[in-house]
Amino acid sequence: MKKNLLTSLVLSTLLITVLSGCGAASKSTTGATDTTAPAATAKTEKSTTLRIGYQKYGTVNFLKANGELDKALKEKGITIQWTEFPGGPQLLEAMNVGSIDVGHTGEAPPIFAQAAGTPLVYLGHEPASPASEAILIPEKSEIKSVAELKGKKVALNKGSNVHYLLVKQLEKAGLKYEDIQVAFLPPADARAAFEKGSVDAWVIWDPFFAAAETSAKAKILADGKDTVANHEFYLATRTYAENNRDTVKVILDQLAKVDVWSKDHPKELAETLSPQLGIDVPSLERAAKRRAYGILPIDDALINEQQKIADTFFKLGLIPKEIKVKDAVLPATK
Repeated sequence: MKKNLLTSLVLSTLLITVLSGCGAASKSTTGATDTTAPAATAKTEKSTTLRIGYQKYGTVNFLKANGELDKALKEKGITIQWTEFPGGPQLLEAMNVGSIDVGHTGEAPPIFAQAAGTPLVYLGHEPASPASEAILIPEKSEIKSVAELKGKKVALNKGSNVHYLLVKQLEKAGLKYEDIQVAFLPPADARAAFEKGSVDAWVIWDPFFAAAETSAKAKILADGKDTVANHEFYLATRTYAENNRDTVKVILDQLAKVDVWSKDHPKELAETLSPQLGIDVPSLERAAKRRAYGILPIDDALINEQQKIADTFFKLGLIPKEIKVKDAVLPATK
């Protein structure tokens, strides 16, 4: 009887141990799910840190310099982490891997990023500034027209807003994209190649464009006027935009205030940004005077313009698949 009782106790202990082991395994498996679950839960909550990606020049630069956005969000318990990028494509790569929440780029980068699966949404945009980007040639270049770029080497930052400018200018001149040699280089490397004569032309945006004019005596072969719109966009990850609408509104409101001031104070703007950007005041003032200012909402007309760019890039094989730009627009709150 005692033996049977002892056997029962042993079996019970073993059973409890096995069940506990299963529970541990179950908990471990669930733990893997739980690791994702808290992250998913966190994504549905408002963030206390805003990670902003920015480039050299633009309204965002002055917003960083004047500290007003930091101040406005600090009052709401939100701190900002600022990260500089050499161009829009690099900025959106960071957004794709979750390193930043909000950023600004030209027209083309969001299209390349959306085609690559970046979960971005458009928040707003600046008015068209077609004179703020151009195809440049060296001071002593004998090239007289875009048509003469046939067979020549042209530098640009792949996937940037000037990518579309180049495509449209070539089309306007009766050339195909394949008629030129494209050298994909970020601004700093492109500037070096341009000055060394390693490339025949450079497609670039302000303030690098203005700096090349003032210090390298570069000549404008063609700019964006009568060819492209050249909008600047404010973008965010879909998750951040959906869960932090109040913060997004504060960002856009502060950008609008900065734009109002910047429009009428190009010299002061240049003087403020010069030490921050490492670009001389005359170049920045030149760039400031030829861009447009004002935060505008994303509407159907803008979406259609972006869609034309996306369709053009797809036909040229520059993006791997067709996209619908409207899929990257955040629905309005009810």
